[in-house]
Amino acid sequence: MTTTAPSTPGVQLLEVSPEYAGQRIDNFLLARLKGVPKTLIYRILRKGEVRVNKGRIKPEYKLQAGDIVRVPPVRVPERDEPVPVAQGLLQRLEASIVYEDKALIVINKPAGIAVHGGSGLNFGVIEAFRQLRPDAKELELVHRLDRDTSGLLMIAKKRSMLPHLHEALRGDGVDKRYMALVRGNWATSIK
Repeated sequence: MTTTAPSTPGVQLLEVSPEYAGQRIDNFLLARLKGVPKTLIYRILRKGEVRVNKGRIKPEYKLQAGDIVRVPPVRVPERDEPVPVAQGLLQRLEASIVYEDKALIVINKPAGIAVHGGSGLNFGVIEAFRQLRPDAKELELVHRLDRDTSGLLMIAKKRSMLPHLHEALRGDGVDKRYMALVRGNWATSIK
């Protein structure tokens, strides 16, 4: 991604580089406008203030290499350092890693931990891993799990890994299994 000189003060023009091709515009903006509330990002998309190649787009628009994204002036609140995650939780998450290489981390996410901060939460798994791996500048969630759900969670360490993993999740490249622990008796018929 390259930035060109703003045409008006505060307006950004971003050229999409090939590694961001296929990413949804809403996720692209969320990653670039750190600290801006998600509701504001969706509002500027809805109002047509964000343009791609001079045209209005929907939040689900998938970027293409070479697209020029016009981002309106957005006031980013001053942010202090990220809220430090408790050392005990960092150790628990580090111990939950089941696989790691130079492009991917797979953890067995414990139940009760959100995958990302927001909605009143200061941090989640992704923020914790950004503290655990400060040199990995491109950490991104590949998918999500509900806060109360445990299970394997993939975190891409390189942006170039995301499209491959998303394609595998959409197709037959990943075997997904869901299990539930139930207490009591199941009804034998559903009416």
